[in-house]
Amino acid sequence: MNPGWLKQQGDGELVIALHVQPGAKQTVFAGRHGEALKLRLAAAPVEGKANAALCAYIADYFGLPRAAVALISGQTSRSKRVRICGASEAMVARLRALDTPPGHA
Repeated sequence: MNPGWLKQQGDGELVIALHVQPGAKQTVFAGRHGEALKLRLAAAPVEGKANAALCAYIADYFGLPRAAVALISGQTSRSKRVRICGASEAMVARLRALDTPPGHA
């Protein structure tokens, strides 16, 4: 069973709910944050640079082309939803492994 922040849709499509912390020292997933997966993001939240860096990081993390990752909500918020196209079962398993409760990451 998937955590609440991870939704599998048809044809290898995933939607991930994220809580993004921009301006971090390094870009890294940091476990669960409420009903979202927390991502510490090194990019500053200036003129959409953090959103572009977010999508690029997720694409690189899974070895997907940049076009396979899209921000679908939260353009100006820390709470974001990202769509990943072409996801495999291995990617889903890798995401599930990131689901650690707050304070355990």
